[in-house]
Amino acid sequence: MKENTLGMKLLMVVVTLGVLAYFGIQGWRYLSDPLTTTLAYTYEVEESMDLSGYVVRQEQVITDSSGSGLMQIQRGEGERVSAGGTVAAVYADQASLDRQNEMEQLRIQIEQLQYAREASLGSEASLKLDAQIMQSILNYRSSISADKLYDAEKEGSQLRALVLKRDYTYADTGDLDAQIAQLQSQLQTLRSQAAGSVRRITAPQSGLYSAVVDGYESILTPQTLAEMTPSQLNTLQPAQTDSTQVGKLVLGESWYYAAVMSTDAAQELQEQAQELKSSGRQLYLRFTKGVDQDLPVTIASVGPEENGRVVVTFEGTEYLAQLTLLRAQSAQVIFTAYSGIRIPTEALRSGYVTQDSEGNLVSQEGLGVYCVVGMKARFKPVELVHRGEEFVLVTSGEISSESQRLRPGDTVIVAAENLYDGKVLN
Repeated sequence: MKENTLGMKLLMVVVTLGVLAYFGIQGWRYLSDPLTTTLAYTYEVEESMDLSGYVVRQEQVITDSSGSGLMQIQRGEGERVSAGGTVAAVYADQASLDRQNEMEQLRIQIEQLQYAREASLGSEASLKLDAQIMQSILNYRSSISADKLYDAEKEGSQLRALVLKRDYTYADTGDLDAQIAQLQSQLQTLRSQAAGSVRRITAPQSGLYSAVVDGYESILTPQTLAEMTPSQLNTLQPAQTDSTQVGKLVLGESWYYAAVMSTDAAQELQEQAQELKSSGRQLYLRFTKGVDQDLPVTIASVGPEENGRVVVTFEGTEYLAQLTLLRAQSAQVIFTAYSGIRIPTEALRSGYVTQDSEGNLVSQEGLGVYCVVGMKARFKPVELVHRGEEFVLVTSGEISSESQRLRPGDTVIVAAENLYDGKVLN
């Protein structure tokens, strides 16, 4: 029993010494070979300024002074309406509205049956419908995920119509003709009954329709921005809205964003805008909500100074249809953006070392990095794009072969002793 106990103790001592020896060797290797590497990856840096302000458009409110009947909006948010185009329909009573909905359902059914008849039960038409149904399902799912309920409603209606079309392709052509004739007869009867029970509200001029009237339409206009002071912008109060307002038209092609900033920041921003313009670039606005894209803008005006602050107005001409619901908005103005391959600053080298034909080490000039290629260190030339805190953004420089091109995912050597191009790494 004692011999077993003594043997077990000796075994534990041997194992402990082995573990200590292993970690000691690994620590010595680490301290004697300071090779440190990291992965290169693509990165983007932006220089921006945070703002808070108002989206401004040239707007005209549409009113309906009669105030009687049941109103049904005929246009989607941001939809373009021509002069004289129908914006809303007003029905005399609930029966008239129900009759209109029934007529719309009949029109949809007739269109579906006519499509099925013209397709002549061809397999090509069926395959095309299948593809459209799959795409409509994807669009519907995307709209729901993005919380765009109006788009989701339209996609859902289109999906139902496509599914019914696909179902009708199995019907007999003669039977389809009979169904179409019957539905057209019903539609004609309903049209006769509906005559005179519908009143239409039309657009006085061409523009983008918006159903939301917030009271700023006549108070906050593009014409007032150039002379507006910070205190005036900050104390704006919307006008009263009433039930006679059925929406508004957004006129023209431009939109504006007015925000208060310090005079120094506004001057710096103007200088940045001039530099960007001279190099063929421009400013961008990024709203915190409502729009997924960065919007290209120019500085339209800088208002009078008040206590070291001014109102800066930006002008944009793109994506107006997506901005009809925006008013008070936080945003970022982006005046510089850099993209490239990110590496640590200490990995960037202003020169490198190669071996000549006789094995002598020769210093060379050139900006670049050493990378691990196989078991060797290889120098890859780069061009500096941007210098940040403890990192730089670079792109691949002039190369004589593809193996010298720096790519995202390359293993970059940050620190090592006696580096040279072609050195075998342990």
